[in-house]
Amino acid sequence: MSKSVLIVDDEPNIVVSLEFLLEQAGYQVRIAHDGQEAWEAIERQPPDLVLLDVMLPRLSGFDVCQKIREHPDLQRVRVVMLTAKGREVEVSKGLALGADAYISKPFSTQDLLAQVRTLLADA
Repeated sequence: MSKSVLIVDDEPNIVVSLEFLLEQAGYQVRIAHDGQEAWEAIERQPPDLVLLDVMLPRLSGFDVCQKIREHPDLQRVRVVMLTAKGREVEVSKGLALGADAYISKPFSTQDLLAQVRTLLADA
């Protein structure tokens, strides 16, 4: 069975390109367009990995990451923060909240795919 990835981003162009990239790599992909929708999707059917933007409507990516890490049944879920918020303070905050990786936009799709493969291989 292929691994599942939840893409959480409110920017349609990024969602479309990430969805295509990950499906081509053999992953099952689901989409959420805001933090609340993401949290509901995670509770309903936990993915293996979440690609999580920080700046989201309704619930920030930081909040979603924290909720995942606080939930005992979701400890195996890998979280990659994927965001334009790339200052050191934001990177530190994301990692402190439990993100497995923090990638700043713009990003290399090949680097992102390599990071996803690494995290899912370790899962």
